[in-house]
Amino acid sequence: MLLTLRVQGTRYSLRTGNCSRSRWLASNAVVEKSPPPAQPQLEVNGSTYATDSWTNVTPKILSYLGANKHLQKDHPLSIIRQRIVNYFYGAYRNQRGNPLFSVYDKLNPVVTVQQNFDNLLIPSDHVSRQKSDCYYINKHQLLRAHTTAHQVELISGGLDNFLVVGEVYRRDEIDSTHYPVFHQADAVRVVTKDKLFERNPGLELFEETWKGSLADPKLILPSSKCMDQTKQPCHTLEAVKLMEHEMKHVLVGLTKELFGPRIKYRWVETYFPFTQPSWELEIYFKNNWLEVLGCGIMRHEILQQSGVHQSIGYAFGVGLERLAMVLFDIPDIRLFWSNDSGFLSQFSEKDLHNLPKYKPISHYPQCTNDLSFWLPSDVEVDAGFSPNDFYDLVRTVAGDIVEQISLVDKFKHPKTGKSSVCFRIVYRHMERTLTQAEVNDIHKQIANASVDSFNVQIR
Repeated sequence: MLLTLRVQGTRYSLRTGNCSRSRWLASNAVVEKSPPPAQPQLEVNGSTYATDSWTNVTPKILSYLGANKHLQKDHPLSIIRQRIVNYFYGAYRNQRGNPLFSVYDKLNPVVTVQQNFDNLLIPSDHVSRQKSDCYYINKHQLLRAHTTAHQVELISGGLDNFLVVGEVYRRDEIDSTHYPVFHQADAVRVVTKDKLFERNPGLELFEETWKGSLADPKLILPSSKCMDQTKQPCHTLEAVKLMEHEMKHVLVGLTKELFGPRIKYRWVETYFPFTQPSWELEIYFKNNWLEVLGCGIMRHEILQQSGVHQSIGYAFGVGLERLAMVLFDIPDIRLFWSNDSGFLSQFSEKDLHNLPKYKPISHYPQCTNDLSFWLPSDVEVDAGFSPNDFYDLVRTVAGDIVEQISLVDKFKHPKTGKSSVCFRIVYRHMERTLTQAEVNDIHKQIANASVDSFNVQIR
């Protein structure tokens, strides 16, 4: 059952057909045809998956599986995780005084397209489904892009109050605040009419005009049908307002628990495919409004397909890195993956409420090189060539010594029609000074790999 799944070590390999047997048959009598070469396969977390044209996950990304930084003792992400879990343990207790919320922080990050998108009513043409945004193992499986992917199966298993914490994977730009692997905490609370209207038993969860028919899980409405920030058609206004009040009260409490009782905050209406109405909570930090979490009333279709028909729920999600960077003053997201004792020794779980500010180990100098190349004919940026593909290639070749990449120039030749791009790559090692010779060598490797992978011409 899903609840027992754990993230194990990761191995990746490509398997092909039995070449020696094929050669033997070819060199002897033509009695039987050589079998066609087997489909290349990928082994992840002890399971083997067929690859196809959607496969874009790289060995570099797979190497992060099982790191579980959110569970590493004294790690900043683990400290934030424990602060959130402890808050919910205290906020919701049963009659015996035991926590209502259960926590799942070791679920397998390999999920299906249905789990990651369809179950959450994400439209088929939504940008988040694209290969340029996600790490696909094949057309049907991918590394989860959010911990929300586990909602339906956990609710289907009978859970009504739970937290899911773990790493998520998204293809993104490279800079000090973006990384292809980061961590989320996702929570769900589902209540029945008797619980929600304990003090007002005469009120109802659903409108009298609502038929209660099961929504077609294959019918995913476009976002324009989900923008009503008052309520969903099935719910009564009283049910939505009471659930909204409880959710916002709890999440403001969490925010004050993390940032202090005097933190300035505001609610901003937004859109998520899986909640309606939806909000983001922002805090005023260093003279700017900073988003810290998203939340909303769960779409009733999600509860229906989970086998829950007579309840209403709320859900929220928060990024652990964003919280930790603010609370610890950590300037670069790559530091969360550092094993340098000078970084890790600054944090301790002995006192979860005494959060020290990060002190830089040393300021190593940057090295900046530009890389320009012509794209193949009839290929343009975002039309045959995705910058995220280039970013993944750079991560594979150079790893974390690349601090930032920016697309600084795009040019289309007026006569040939060919497109040219120029990327500025900033190199900086987290633990030592890089020599210009080292940087030049890595830069050349990136250029050569670009030629091999994208059929480009270096300028």
